[in-house]
Amino acid sequence: MSGAVKFKNNVKISERHGGGEWLAERVLLTALLSLGLWLASTAFTLAGATYKAVLDWFAKPLNAGLLAVTAVLLFGYLSLAWKVILEDYVPQVGARKALTGLLNLVFFVLVAASLFFIVRLALGSAPLPAGFGA
Repeated sequence: MSGAVKFKNNVKISERHGGGEWLAERVLLTALLSLGLWLASTAFTLAGATYKAVLDWFAKPLNAGLLAVTAVLLFGYLSLAWKVILEDYVPQVGARKALTGLLNLVFFVLVAASLFFIVRLALGSAPLPAGFGA
C-alpha cells in the first residue's frame, strides 16, 4: 500500500521529507572537510608571512578560486543547517519563515562580502578602500 498516509504519534509523516536537504548537507560537508584541511594547511603556511607574501598567495587564481568556493559552500551549508534548526525549534510557521528569510539574507551578505574581499586581494588591492580602517 504505497499511497497510504502514515502517522507517528498521531502526526502525519512523509518518508521523503528532508531527503534532498539531508543529501545536500552531506555533499557540502564532504566538500568543506577537504577545503577545510586545505585552508588550515594554508593558514599554517602563511602564519607570520609578510603582507606581500599573502598578496602573492591571493594573486594565484587557484588559491583565490578555492577560497571563494570555500566561502560559498560554507555559507550555503550554514544556511541549510540553520533552516533545519529553525524547523525543529520554532513552532510558529510565520516566525520560522521570517527568521529563515532573515538568516538567508545575512548569509547572502556574508558570502557577498567574502567574495568582494577575496577578489580585491586577488587583484592586488588593499582589502578596504582608502580611508577605511586603521
